[in-house]
Amino acid sequence: MTQLPEFNRSLLHPRYWITWLGIGILYLVVLLPYPVLNFLGTNLGRLSMRFLKSRVDIARRNLELCFPDMPEADRQALLVHNFESVGMGLMETGMAWFWPDWRIKKWFAVSGLEHIDKALHDKRGVLLIGIHFLTLELGARIFGIYNPGIGVYRPNDNRLLDWLQTYGRMRSNKSMLDRKDIKGMIRALKNNDIIWYAPDHDYGPRASVFAPLFAVDNAATTRGSYMLIRTSHPAVIPFVPRRLPNRRGYEMVILPDASDDMPLSDELATAARMNQIVEEGILLAPDQYMWLHRRFKTRPEGEPSLY
Repeated sequence: MTQLPEFNRSLLHPRYWITWLGIGILYLVVLLPYPVLNFLGTNLGRLSMRFLKSRVDIARRNLELCFPDMPEADRQALLVHNFESVGMGLMETGMAWFWPDWRIKKWFAVSGLEHIDKALHDKRGVLLIGIHFLTLELGARIFGIYNPGIGVYRPNDNRLLDWLQTYGRMRSNKSMLDRKDIKGMIRALKNNDIIWYAPDHDYGPRASVFAPLFAVDNAATTRGSYMLIRTSHPAVIPFVPRRLPNRRGYEMVILPDASDDMPLSDELATAARMNQIVEEGILLAPDQYMWLHRRFKTRPEGEPSLY
């Protein structure tokens, strides 16, 4: 079982003082009205493009790989909007960790809760497909307000941030599981819990199979999906927390259960269908996906790097 981090006096050590200062500034900033946060976040994101040049190059390359037929001008506009979302992602993390429930609800519209209600009524666990959007933290918070679940995460190397992200996510959820704790996930699903699970990162050759994602034929895709679904038979329900234009707040879209058309003949078939679900989700808010990480880093043996 995953051992969750707890606060202790060692987190007050001087090595963490700069981190504490950043946390304090973020806490104070997110006290501002949301339209101001939106203005600050989007402009911070645009400014970051001057300093995060390697990340800009990665995001541009990912967009070229996934959308080769998109006109160059449209891809460039999408890239800029994506980095506006990078800046907003920082604000949204602070909002998720520090805002009270009433303020979160004020800026969110929610659709599709009936899909979760049906699964729980049928006494089924829910594998909640949480795609890696830049609104990830805020999406987990609003979902938990309505249906508390269990998050799957990678522990942070910084012990203070590890504790803080756990604190923030536990404000409206039951618990957290290390992404390597497959047994814990299976146990939770068999207990009819909701597991927040993201299948869209590259976890290296040993943990992956290669399945199509957009125009990339061989994208490293976690093989854990096959084991979880085949073993636990959960409802497979994607959700997308997306930022609305014109500073109107957010919408959480919960999509229908996809378990009935989830092939379980082998790991590759499951991964390919899961990638289709991820694609459908990304297209609901393509400017808000984490294009700045090297999604296609791992390649089949003998194939050259895409970066």
